Amino acid sequence: MTEKVPIHLMPLDETLEVEVGTPLLDILFAYGVEFPCGGEGRCRGCRIKVLDGSLPVTIADQDALTTVEIEAGWRLACQSYAEKPMTLEIAQWEIPILSDDTRFDYEPAEGLGAAIDVGTTTLVVQLLDLSNGQVLAVKTALNPQAIHGADVMSRIQYALAEGNPSRGKLTLEIREVLGNLLLGALNDTKLDSTGLRNVVLVGNTVMHHLFCGIHVEPLSHVPFEPVRDGLETLSSPELGWIGCGDPDVHFLPCVGGFVGSDILAGVLATGLADSNGLSALADLGTNGEIVVGNCENLICASTAAGPAFEAGRIRMGMRAALGAITGVSLRGNQLHCHVLGNVAARGICGSGLVDAVSAGLELGSIQPNGRLSNCNGVLELQPPVNLTQSDIRELQLAKGAIAAGLRVLLEKIGARLEDLCILYLAGAFGNYVNRHSARRIGLLEVDLEHIHPAGNTALRGAKMALLSKTLLHQTLPEVRSKIRHISLGSDPRFQELFVENMNFPA
Repeated sequence: MTEKVPIHLMPLDETLEVEVGTPLLDILFAYGVEFPCGGEGRCRGCRIKVLDGSLPVTIADQDALTTVEIEAGWRLACQSYAEKPMTLEIAQWEIPILSDDTRFDYEPAEGLGAAIDVGTTTLVVQLLDLSNGQVLAVKTALNPQAIHGADVMSRIQYALAEGNPSRGKLTLEIREVLGNLLLGALNDTKLDSTGLRNVVLVGNTVMHHLFCGIHVEPLSHVPFEPVRDGLETLSSPELGWIGCGDPDVHFLPCVGGFVGSDILAGVLATGLADSNGLSALADLGTNGEIVVGNCENLICASTAAGPAFEAGRIRMGMRAALGAITGVSLRGNQLHCHVLGNVAARGICGSGLVDAVSAGLELGSIQPNGRLSNCNGVLELQPPVNLTQSDIRELQLAKGAIAAGLRVLLEKIGARLEDLCILYLAGAFGNYVNRHSARRIGLLEVDLEHIHPAGNTALRGAKMALLSKTLLHQTLPEVRSKIRHISLGSDPRFQELFVENMNFPA
């Protein structure tokens, strides 16, 4: 019999029995611990704390963690194994998902349908009654592919190393977990799965390819243009979805490059293609997708903003889970941090990072060129959390890419920032970021009254397509044909504006 060892997780107060020698990476991902670098020990995103028992200190631990942190019991989960009984405190045990409950027009039909947002990090499945558009059940989870890396390029490299795009691990993983979520939603409602008629999925171009079993090789190199990015229709048996009936499964088409169907769905959800005034939609994630235009002209692009807005590559970065600094404000000349859950600070999330740098600029602790004014090289927030010079540089790179990308798109259609009537911010970061702070650091140089957090526009657009055959088969192709995609990577003007926007406003 294989020997097993108990691993107790706090604050979940849950004990797992795992085989001796099991990598902690294999068991902790399901409990919210993320592995941004794909388990290579190059970041601090998977750090855990040993409360009882012991874990050997590895070379990667010594490189990524301070001596004080190591002595306090912190380790990198990706470098650790279950050898002896232990109690672990996991820094991220929640899965915050931005769902959507917006009401809109629909075409009544018989049966059930499901709308699915295939995010790079998180997944949302909504089961709906097609006769009235009512959401019957919601299921969420972390994308299992994230264990192989936080960004899409890591997924691409992993898929290429496997060499089998249609039956590779990333494809099988995402199909399996979405099938289980869908089955769970059906079980929650106790409705007959044979009533499930249609499923509509949206996601970025890499998620589209991996789910559909399309080779990602064209996305691995310049010009990063897919050769097959249209509407994909699959069957439930083909996907291995046992017990989910036999619905038509549609993954909506991408727009071009790394601008996927999640952005196309966002255009539908915000009515950008029907707008008379100049509007923009920005999803401030790793790729930083932006669409600008109106009913006559739409142009889009993606910028390699990096994961700073999701606190990736930030030394003490984490998702917006318990213990994360989600906001920073000034009280007199002092920084005041809001910590999620009113507990001791563990790290900082994207919205907190933007706030902290904004406040640091106001105090003079951070100079317009991004340099820290003090001699110890950190901006103290709430012990033990602080920002380093490299953290601030990561934010500069991200905000410079977004600001430059927006300006280039506006220039392409002969407009200026002042001409924008509305700037919709999609996704979790856009929903929670402080608009004043975003403007202060030069991320969004648009009048505050024109900035509108729009929620999960990808999921909303997926539901709109699910609930209207006219929209799915007629409106959607028409809107997609209106959008012109450009590549910013080789655009000299983008490079010029990127450098100009690296600095913070004085």
